[in-house]
Amino acid sequence: MIILYHGSNVKINSIDLSKSKKGKDFGCGFYLNANREQAFSMAERTTRIVGAGMPVLSVFEYDEKLASDYGLNIKVFEEYSEEWAEFVVMNRKNNSEIPVHPYDIVIGPIADDTVGVQIRRFIMGYMSAKSLVEELRFKGDKAIQYYFGTLRAVELLRNIDFI
Repeated sequence: MIILYHGSNVKINSIDLSKSKKGKDFGCGFYLNANREQAFSMAERTTRIVGAGMPVLSVFEYDEKLASDYGLNIKVFEEYSEEWAEFVVMNRKNNSEIPVHPYDIVIGPIADDTVGVQIRRFIMGYMSAKSLVEELRFKGDKAIQYYFGTLRAVELLRNIDFI
């Protein structure tokens, strides 16, 4: 079992994938972080941006073995890489709710959200994938995100607490 955190300005009692935002690192889905402090920073940021609510962490249990037993399609990026950077760009360019990849769950590094210009430069061919990897690298401690993009994947999460 892994404990994962979702930082927001509201408590998440049940996961509604229809509220997912387009253009995120791994596509429309529900995102969690294994690092409590990073998740709380996201909760503070979300509260500031939305201008309502209070920072809150919704805490979930995730059973990796059960995900494997269910036969879910899982992609893991162990480190920042060109493959990871191209995957992030592909998803950030997607302006629909329809996924551009076949994965139920994706686990990998968080991209730095302040690099939109560099992504556009890469798409236009002005920057190599190798340079893009360095630009997208999250500034600060290594940050790993867990993406749950299908109903089957979300069913594996058990809400256990709020902080």
